Amino acid sequence: MSNKIRLFYFLLFTLYLTGCLPAPYYQKEEVVPQNAWSYNFKPSFTIDIKDTVSTYKAYFLIQHTQAYPYNNLWVWLYIKAPGDSIVKKERINVPLAEATGKWLGRGMGEIWEQRMPIDLGDSIKFNKAGTYEISMEQNMRINPLPEILHVGLRLEKGPVSRK
Repeated sequence: MSNKIRLFYFLLFTLYLTGCLPAPYYQKEEVVPQNAWSYNFKPSFTIDIKDTVSTYKAYFLIQHTQAYPYNNLWVWLYIKAPGDSIVKKERINVPLAEATGKWLGRGMGEIWEQRMPIDLGDSIKFNKAGTYEISMEQNMRINPLPEILHVGLRLEKGPVSRK
């Protein structure tokens, strides 16, 4: 599939999703070089948090082809809070297909896109105002990981926390 066709599908998906989802507080996606996610490609996201009273729901965004060889994806998330010198590291599993092989998410042609909630417990509580840095690294046994087109991060602002 040519890059122009993939770009067309990506833009079409983006338009489709923006019409169906609440407006995000933050969203950024990175194009994976040569559609193969290598260990040394670590997309980074800088998020400015001012409201520490509201809750936030985090999502891992991925776009892949139907030729992706696995039904999941393991990812390391590195989270640095404002003023902290320690980077927290969390490993997440992103299911991409059911046990039957049916892809999860939304598909058009041979391109599939998914928005997977990230549950990190206490690792990513935005209880300090300032700039948070979150980066990702693929953690599968194959390098580079083929048929991954885009990866990203989305934050949706929720209600005020009652804590």
